[in-house]
Amino acid sequence: MKKDIQQFRVEDVAIAIVPRPPIPMEEEALWDTYLVNLKKEPIQNVLINSKGYGEVEGEKMRTTILRHYFEEIAAESSILIEPIQTKLFHLTNEYWVSFVFEDYMYDKKYIFVKGSIDEDYFTPIPYVGKKGVMIR
Repeated sequence: MKKDIQQFRVEDVAIAIVPRPPIPMEEEALWDTYLVNLKKEPIQNVLINSKGYGEVEGEKMRTTILRHYFEEIAAESSILIEPIQTKLFHLTNEYWVSFVFEDYMYDKKYIFVKGSIDEDYFTPIPYVGKKGVMIR
């Protein structure tokens, strides 16, 4: 039964959204999205689905679902997932990450709600060397 399946919590894996210098806020400016592996060991078979959704001027809006696969992400490192346009910051941006670590498959949704990708929430991003918004 489902209750008999062990559930492990995702720890030490984060998603960060970082501006390209200088910090551009024009509608067509690009920022970069990273997966950050804070673990002391690599993670394998990493699958990331990203999408945006929300409402703009009373109309529902959705972005295309993008899928990314990485065979392995080294310990204590980061990897570029995709660019994101600042015009999508008014939507909720979701990254669903699945990976294998120590023979167990983990998954977690990282959700950047509308308005959360902002300089007010910047923090230093480990293994990227820049400041941005990060969910752990």
